[in-house]
Amino acid sequence: MENKDTHETKLPVRSTGTSITKNGTQVAKTTTELPDKFRISDIKCRELIAKATEMLNFSYTPYSHFKVGAALLTKGGKIYGGCNIENAAYGPTNCAERTAFFKAVSEGELEFAAIAIVGGANGKIRDFCPPCGVCRQVMREFCDPESFYVILARSEADYWVYTLEELLPMSFGPENL
Repeated sequence: MENKDTHETKLPVRSTGTSITKNGTQVAKTTTELPDKFRISDIKCRELIAKATEMLNFSYTPYSHFKVGAALLTKGGKIYGGCNIENAAYGPTNCAERTAFFKAVSEGELEFAAIAIVGGANGKIRDFCPPCGVCRQVMREFCDPESFYVILARSEADYWVYTLEELLPMSFGPENL
């Protein structure tokens, strides 16, 4: 049986069949399938990306004009959308990822499987939009870093999947208290 995982690095990638490059250097070959360790289906990834993209329409970004949308999947299968909401005082600004988490938690949800994130200036998605450090820490509060997936997308067909542990190594969580 042919091994379809042709990744040259540990970088988990799902893309459109092209090489992923950083600063002109190839860092991974892509395939049409995710490595076995990822237990979230391509169909579910695409559904989350579509919801995150829809959430860009609700972003309130009169200052930066950088819109971000997120779609948070609970372990029970429910999806919560979130968008970034800016404030003139800047500090009270809330990211899309935290909006989705706070909506879900405020409705009693505490178990999460994955989040998809998209974003770009004026809502035009041109590149991947990774979560900020504060959002990664909020994710860590509610999620198992080894099994929670963060999907960064440019489109429903062009996305990367990471575990939270890969994005926030050696993290501090509730079990540390």
